[in-house]
Amino acid sequence: MSEPEKQQDRRKFLADGIRVAGVTVGGAMIGFLAGRRSHAAGTRWQIDPDQCVACGNCATYCVLDESAVKCVQCFDMCGYCDICTGYFDPNYKSLDTAAENQLCPTDAVIRTHIEGKAGQNFYEYTIDENACIGCGKCVKGCALMNGSFYLQIMHDRCVDCNECAIAVACPTEAFINVPEQKPYRLKKVAVALIEQKAKEGKDKAAKELIKRVQTDQ
Repeated sequence: MSEPEKQQDRRKFLADGIRVAGVTVGGAMIGFLAGRRSHAAGTRWQIDPDQCVACGNCATYCVLDESAVKCVQCFDMCGYCDICTGYFDPNYKSLDTAAENQLCPTDAVIRTHIEGKAGQNFYEYTIDENACIGCGKCVKGCALMNGSFYLQIMHDRCVDCNECAIAVACPTEAFINVPEQKPYRLKKVAVALIEQKAKEGKDKAAKELIKRVQTDQ
């Protein structure tokens, strides 16, 4: 993928309001009584990525056979690393992309070469949502570097339980109620990056994004 195509795809990604770019940056906690164990009217369950530790419960505690929690990628935070600790198993023997060298148990993380520059190779990492089981292994691995992978509840899958089974099992109380109009979250550092781009006018899509979303996390 050429640099212009890459930039165009990323701008479209933001401008279209797709979940991975953190289109719904906003959403504040509704209070303790409307917290982990009860669902407030007009809100949806979501994971605060700054509180999530990728414990693995999201993959096994959801009432659905396939968890509504999926990994997403914030491209503004990604380092496009050659050796990505969210992609490769820590015990990898080579940079071969064979399944045995991948951290993800379902091959949901897709690695695509972007460019070679000054003797370095850069790769884009995207998520196959249908293959992702929400185990968080890539999230925990990526946290060792840029931390651009994080978990979110996908609301085209979530059945919006009054009491979320995963929320009850969450060890860090990372599950919160957010406004149903903006049911997705970004890490605070990602919000800052996007706001800075918008402020500097370097990214038109980011500027439009900031106009449309709440950013007072």
